[in-house]
Amino acid sequence: MTTSEANGSARTDWRAEGLEELRAAMPGVIPEGDIDMRDGLFAEELVELGLVSVWGLLWSRDGLSKRDRSLVTISLLIALGAETELKTHTRIGLTNGLTKEEIAEVVYHAAGYVGAPRSVGARTAIREALGEIGVRE
Repeated sequence: MTTSEANGSARTDWRAEGLEELRAAMPGVIPEGDIDMRDGLFAEELVELGLVSVWGLLWSRDGLSKRDRSLVTISLLIALGAETELKTHTRIGLTNGLTKEEIAEVVYHAAGYVGAPRSVGARTAIREALGEIGVRE
């Protein structure tokens, strides 16, 4: 996709683009076909909004590789203390080619900018995502 397409001048089916990006980021998790992401519960449209705006409009852009987008996203989620999303994006980062060591370096680097509490929280969330809670190597 070209930058002009990603900016909206040629491509208009952002939901379909979002599904494609999400399936690539999380192989085997999102079923094929046009699926309804709504669950009938409170604020059910939140996932649909993210599908279009985040996965369709942002992750489909050409300006950064998927690997680089994962590095940026993990950094931002650490800074925000968004540990639930961080667990998911840790797995996505690994799918996009990041190593555990690189993700650890992001946690270390973040400590210098957002502080120890955010980095410790991130470490715990990432350990959970990696299945390393209670495991000693």
